[in-house]
Amino acid sequence: MDIKVIEKNDSEILIEIGGESHTLLNTLKSSLLDDPRVKVATYDIKHPTISEPVLFVKTDGVDPVVAIKEASVRLIEVYEEFKSVFSEKASI
Repeated sequence: MDIKVIEKNDSEILIEIGGESHTLLNTLKSSLLDDPRVKVATYDIKHPTISEPVLFVKTDGVDPVVAIKEASVRLIEVYEEFKSVFSEKASI
């Protein structure tokens, strides 16, 4: 994964996330939109085989980097819970 900040200000960020696809970007977008401080979270992949995804986040003033980090932590918690529950059920 390669991350390149294209534009950033106090409430917006546009980043390119190389080597990723809808799998990561869609879940990250959903987690971002769960945060009431995030006004817009969207991504675009111009072409699946020749372009990298670009994520855009706009907040109500909170640093968008903080919002992305917190959304990532929430995703880790969800996946850890799934892993734990699945491990219990799969061993039956």
